[in-house]
Amino acid sequence: MEVVELFQFQFLFFIPLAVGLIFLLTWLFEWLWNITIPQVFNLKTITYWQAFRLLLIAGILFGPARIVMGR
Repeated sequence: MEVVELFQFQFLFFIPLAVGLIFLLTWLFEWLWNITIPQVFNLKTITYWQAFRLLLIAGILFGPARIVMGR
């Protein structure tokens, strides 16, 4: 396989994986919120799309997570 073909294959594999992880993370956030926050702080439950928007806002405010290896 040429390098360009390998890159295209990896790129096409990465996109659905990234989208799937975003949907999974949103569902996990919604589930954790709805089983914890209403009981602890007496707030309402949220929908899937509200959880998605909250994750977007948190990403904008706090930036991407960075993992530093070594040192």
